[in-house]
Amino acid sequence: MKLISFNVNGVRATVKKGLLDSIQKMNPDVLCLQETKANDEQVSEALKDLRGYEVYSFSAVKPGYSGTAIITKTKPISVTNGIGTAEHDDQGRTITAEFPNFYLVNTYVPNSGQELVKLDYREQWDKALLDYLKKLEKKKPVIWCGDMNVAHQPIDLANPKTNYNKTAGYTQREIDGLENYFKSGFIDTFRHFYPEVVKYSWWSARFNSRAKNVGWRIDYFIVSKSLISSVKDAFILNEIEGSDHCPVGIDINV
Repeated sequence: MKLISFNVNGVRATVKKGLLDSIQKMNPDVLCLQETKANDEQVSEALKDLRGYEVYSFSAVKPGYSGTAIITKTKPISVTNGIGTAEHDDQGRTITAEFPNFYLVNTYVPNSGQELVKLDYREQWDKALLDYLKKLEKKKPVIWCGDMNVAHQPIDLANPKTNYNKTAGYTQREIDGLENYFKSGFIDTFRHFYPEVVKYSWWSARFNSRAKNVGWRIDYFIVSKSLISSVKDAFILNEIEGSDHCPVGIDINV
């Protein structure tokens, strides 16, 4: 299976920029979208011309905000919206599809915000989501993907020294939050295959950052340790445009 994750920064806007052609080109078995910025009906309408896929979406209560979707060739056993915690589930940030041999959890992790005003909430989120993933893992292995809004190591952003503990996405508290997933047995697939490759998945809209490749790797596929031997490759598709992020993915035999 080819699994791909893509923060589209507005599914309706990205469709106008060629998203459906990009999906055909990438030909994923499952595509996970984050930041759809649309309600369920608007997601369905935006993707109505996409053939051969089932579309499941989870939208925020607030219009035009956040939102996730799973688009899949194979109908899942079940689809679950949220993580079962009311304070986290009104923003449409997590949707889970159960397949025969794994759970696929698609997440748009909260950004800690300007001047880190939401950093405390971000820590609460990390703990709640890790608990959710570990509960799922008791039943079957987990594939977790999405925009995690954190760069894990200095190699994962162009300017680590100037951003460390100053910019959302690269504070020690956020890094520790992601590290807790790895300590709990989850594996970052891209770094597993490419420990020294410099490649980014998000670029600021300012300062011509994408053209200069001044970016961050904040989009991930993270899997249960029991699945890593089934992952054949991990990739970042810098050539796919239409958003301030680019798609990331894995090839896996399951």
